[in-house]
Amino acid sequence: MLPVTRSFLDPLILSRLSAIPLHARFAMQGNISGRHASPHRGSSVEFAEYRKYVPGDDLRRLDWRAFGRTDRYYVKEFEADTNLRCCVVVDTSGSMGFASKGYPSKIQYARSVAGSTAYLASQQGDSVGVSLAAGSLVQNIPPRRSPAHLKVVLDTLEQAKTEGATELPRILHEVAETVRQRALVVVISDFFADPSEWKSCFEHLRFRKHDVAAFHLLDPQEIGFEFQRPVRFLDMEGGNALFVDPIEISDRYQLALREFLDRMKQVTIETGVDYHRVITSESYEQPLMRFLIGRTRTRGVR
Repeated sequence: MLPVTRSFLDPLILSRLSAIPLHARFAMQGNISGRHASPHRGSSVEFAEYRKYVPGDDLRRLDWRAFGRTDRYYVKEFEADTNLRCCVVVDTSGSMGFASKGYPSKIQYARSVAGSTAYLASQQGDSVGVSLAAGSLVQNIPPRRSPAHLKVVLDTLEQAKTEGATELPRILHEVAETVRQRALVVVISDFFADPSEWKSCFEHLRFRKHDVAAFHLLDPQEIGFEFQRPVRFLDMEGGNALFVDPIEISDRYQLALREFLDRMKQVTIETGVDYHRVITSESYEQPLMRFLIGRTRTRGVR
C-alpha cells in the first residue's frame, strides 16, 4: 500500500504496475548497487566479456578453462549493476489546465503519471526527483532516495498549478546541463511548441547520455475537434482570443494537427526518445503499462 494517500493515485493500479520493474534503456551511473546496468565493469551474475590479465587483477577472476585452451591468462568481466536517478519533468503551463467535459485536465492526468512513476522508482530503491516547468523552472526537487523524499515529491505534484506560457524546451536544456550523471528523464507535457525546439533539447539530453521518455498528453476534444457552432477560443497561455465557426476551420485544424503529430513522432524517432502519445480519456494505467513493458525489452544497452 501507499505510504501516503493521494487523490491522484490509485493503490490498485500501483499494485498492478509494481509487478513490472522500471528499467533504464541505457547504462546508468549511480552510487549504490541496484538493478540497472552500469557503463562500468563490476561483479554480478551477468557475464560481459573477456580481457587479458594484467598484474594486479584479482586472481579469482582468472578463467582457467580459457588458459587451458589458449595458454594465455584471461579475466572474466561482468556487468556492474547500479541504481537509477529518475527526474520527472512536468509541464505546468496554461494549456495543461485544459479539460473537455467528463475527462481529467491534462495537469490532473500528468500528476497521476508523474506520481506513479515516482512511486515505482522509489519502491525499487531508485532516486527520484521532480521539476515543474512553465515560463520558468517553477519548482525543482532533486533526486533523492528515501520514503520521506517520495512524500516531498508527491506533495509537490499535488500543489502544482497551471499558469502562463511554456518555456519547457529552454528548461530541458537546463536539465541536460544540471543533471550531471546519467538519468532517466521523464517529460510529461502537451508539447505545444514547434517540433524543431523539441528536437534541439532532446538531442542535448541524449548527448549528455540521459535516457529520455516523453508522455505526450492530448485531450479528446483536441483530437476530435467536435464543435458544432461558432465558438470563442481562449489562448490559455496568454495569447489573443479567436471567435470562429469550427465547421469552416475543421479540415485545416485536422490537417495541421496531423502534421504536428507526425513531426513530433519523427523527432522522437530521430533523437531516440521513448515516446508515448496519450489521450486523457484512457486510464493512466495503460500508457504506464506500455512504458514499463517496452523497457523490459531494451534494458541496459551501453
